[in-house]
Amino acid sequence: MKSKSNKIFIRKIFSEWYQKNYSKLILPPEFEKREFGFFTFKEGVVIRHKRFTNLKELLDFIKENTPSDIYYSAAYYENPEAEMEYKGWLGADLVFDIDADHVESPCDRKHDFWICKNCKRQGFGSHPRECPDCGESKFEEISWMCKVCLESAKDEAIKLVDVLVGDFSFSQEEIKVFFSGHRGYHLHIESKAVRELKQDERKEIVDYLMAVGLNPKFHGVNFQNIPSVGEAGWRGRMAMGAYQFLLEASESELKAIGIKGRTLKKIIDEKDAILEALSSGRKLIPKGIGLKTLIKIYSAGAKKQSIKIDPVVTVDIHRLIRLGGSLHGKTGLMKIEVPTESIESFNPFKNALAFKNGEIKVKTLYDLPELIFSDEIYGPFKANKITEVPTQVAVFFS
Repeated sequence: MKSKSNKIFIRKIFSEWYQKNYSKLILPPEFEKREFGFFTFKEGVVIRHKRFTNLKELLDFIKENTPSDIYYSAAYYENPEAEMEYKGWLGADLVFDIDADHVESPCDRKHDFWICKNCKRQGFGSHPRECPDCGESKFEEISWMCKVCLESAKDEAIKLVDVLVGDFSFSQEEIKVFFSGHRGYHLHIESKAVRELKQDERKEIVDYLMAVGLNPKFHGVNFQNIPSVGEAGWRGRMAMGAYQFLLEASESELKAIGIKGRTLKKIIDEKDAILEALSSGRKLIPKGIGLKTLIKIYSAGAKKQSIKIDPVVTVDIHRLIRLGGSLHGKTGLMKIEVPTESIESFNPFKNALAFKNGEIKVKTLYDLPELIFSDEIYGPFKANKITEVPTQVAVFFS
């Protein structure tokens, strides 16, 4: 969506910001052993395999090149400047990426939109196979941001912290949580205890968190051993998820997990009694509801409680991750650290704003949904209309 003039404007704004706010950058431990990478404002130009031995070197590079995005490797290397096969891998942090794109949210169809690259027709939700106007099949997809989808991503981050502390025995001090600057959160564990984990070991962690292959039978689910809310590990989470699922489930959602006929009616009629059983763990399941049905409900609960992380990011032992305190090239928001005890109250539309002063006239190229920054509503905006907005909003649109 960025035109040439927009890129020039954003590059200037970014350059001025880094000149004044370089102290906000959060360097990872042993950063001299990390590879740094940069996206630039030049089309297709990416700078990789950079190494910095002190903060001044990094700042001088940023001032000279004004990147749109700054990344560093989760990995530690003997020689970060070498090509991949010659770097000498020494280990890697354990990194998790939670993005609103991976979390079901009721707002996606209201604000995510597509644009036909040929005729510029717009539409909300997922793009069609062919453009209704011109019949072409090439589209640009725009993922918007709102409080609802970012709250959904935040909920996943909170769940992840709980599991990392409760099931993996990491301390809250070992877990660093960041708002990514766009549509989600990053969690970093930089402890030496995780550095030497190989890809298959990281995959095991991912599978556990995402409940891949989880079968309630193997967690002892039967009428004499009903998991209840409050139990440790996946038994307790299955019970919590099953409780939430059953409490909110419509008839169609129950049918979708394979419950039908008399059993379906029984569950609807006896919902309160089943919820009491899930809550207490006592043998209170009404007659007429078999073990297979119970397992379907617990399976739905496990799916509800599974943590929606991007598995590729965690498994990749050479992954580049956005630098803390830097600007996101798509939004102009900061990747900002969020103390674990303050996640619930964190508001990216207030706390991650980089540009807090000034107003700029912008001309939006397309119809755009509304945007809320610092409790102020801007938009929705009509295509080709000139509007004066705060600098942060202008950067976001550009």
